[in-house]
Amino acid sequence: MAAASVRDIRLDLFRGLALWFIFLDHIPTNIVSWLTVRNYGFSDATEIFVFISGYTAVIAYSRMLDDEGWPHTAARIYRRVWQLYVAHILLFVAFSAQIAWVSIARDTPALIEEMQLMGLGDNPYRVILEAALLKFRPVNLDVLPLYIVLLATFPLVLPVVVRWPWVVIAVSIALYAATCQLNWSLPAYPDEKVWYFNPMAWQVVFHVGAACAVFGPGLSRLDRFRAPLTILAIAFILFAAFIALSWHYNPLERLVPTWVARIIYPIDKTNIDILRFLHFLAIAWLVRIAVPIDAPGLKWHIWEPLRRCGEASLLIFCIGTFLALSGQVIVSHYEDSILSQIVVSILGIAIMCGAAYIAAWFKRGDRRAPGRVRAATGTSR
Repeated sequence: MAAASVRDIRLDLFRGLALWFIFLDHIPTNIVSWLTVRNYGFSDATEIFVFISGYTAVIAYSRMLDDEGWPHTAARIYRRVWQLYVAHILLFVAFSAQIAWVSIARDTPALIEEMQLMGLGDNPYRVILEAALLKFRPVNLDVLPLYIVLLATFPLVLPVVVRWPWVVIAVSIALYAATCQLNWSLPAYPDEKVWYFNPMAWQVVFHVGAACAVFGPGLSRLDRFRAPLTILAIAFILFAAFIALSWHYNPLERLVPTWVARIIYPIDKTNIDILRFLHFLAIAWLVRIAVPIDAPGLKWHIWEPLRRCGEASLLIFCIGTFLALSGQVIVSHYEDSILSQIVVSILGIAIMCGAAYIAAWFKRGDRRAPGRVRAATGTSR
């Protein structure tokens, strides 16, 4: 059984960091995005977010499965799926309206095409239907539909993963391999498109995260191989950083042997190329070594904004996605100046943190409300 009673501060902290990274990466030509992991390896913040989502799903629902049974647990999971779906639809409406308003106000119809909203004007009724079916999405609105599908299948996985995590890992890897080999995908709209994040491939990150939550302290058995695993992880991360930097600097690109390029390219994101997955696992291993669960520094107040954002992940993701487009518009207005990129990035993160603190304040109020009602009415449990 997963150690659901243990609160791992690292989960909220790194999930908040992933949300910051996603926001920064979604602003094109943003110089501040050089602080994210995307430019230094094969994987990016998406892997972090999906892995932690699988990990926290086990923590959130495994004890409920024991205490209240599968039907009630499945119902709670699907209630969360519904919340995610409603959030995605509202974000789709707000995001599309924002694109349309900017396009009309600034007379930039190219923005509609750039954000892949052309179909909305050509066939609005069909697009509304396809959007409701999660098959039509503008740019940057792909993560929530992926999470919705993964969580919607989780009630079937949960009873298995808490008892036989290795079975789930084996089946998950087999499905991932079959998806990559046979080119399985989910259809999107327009008809020639597929899902940008293929759930049949990305489920491997989610389910490995879920299995790691079940293993819990049992992962310490890998420490007998700590030295060789750490050396391999560092070597692979350095190799990935060299390749990723070669995409930006021609002198480095000329140093990549042709036979290496033939082997590693293309590095697919839709089906999460194996190099992306291995890169994320290498980072996760080093983070586990460098930041243990009881690290005193985790409780420093300087990390609280990150942790608050991680605790309100759905709200912050939606706000960050909306702000990223606003930031793109502002930066383009100032001709991609470095100052505008820095100011927009700082203000965007500040707004996300402010929203996270407000959400935490409301949450504390909701927890205290039942006690106040009982005290006022003279009732007790």
